[in-house]
Amino acid sequence: MPKIADIETTPNPNAVKFVLREPLTWGVTHSYENAEQAQDDALARALFAIPHVTNVFYVDRWLTVTQDGAVEWEDLAREVAVPIRAAPAAADQSAAAVFAAREAFDHLSAADQQRLDDINLMLDQQIRPYLQSDGGDLHVLSLVGNQLVVHYQGACGTCPSSISGTLQSIENQLRMLEPDLEVIAA
Repeated sequence: MPKIADIETTPNPNAVKFVLREPLTWGVTHSYENAEQAQDDALARALFAIPHVTNVFYVDRWLTVTQDGAVEWEDLAREVAVPIRAAPAAADQSAAAVFAAREAFDHLSAADQQRLDDINLMLDQQIRPYLQSDGGDLHVLSLVGNQLVVHYQGACGTCPSSISGTLQSIENQLRMLEPDLEVIAA
């Protein structure tokens, strides 16, 4: 059962990041924008059962919860901590989930797979650490031609700056690799 090491604010006033002592996953992100999406995930389902929770995102040793803004975080954090502490640690997680997540881009040509690998390397080194430190992340949905479709997760998913300034910054960074690349947030 993961123990909470710290609770951090994020740039999104409606999102809080819980830093954990034990991992919940081994590199597989879990992102849910509503209770219906979370039906197959016991932790996310338990969090959405708490009034005012609107988004759940977790990976490895941290979890971000977003609320509707109608309650104080001091009160909500106490409620949210209960299912987090009751969740199984990643050591109990099936390796099948990790394998399934990696198969998402098996259809790409060798050249496009290399492009995607280069893009992900840059994202991993220059973009994701900053997003993750703020309780969010970025998931690549597709790479088709010169269009890269990404999806913001966690605190970044509902943060006003993610769609404007952050997206432009990401596109500018990635254009160092591919000058004609267009980054679209979905």
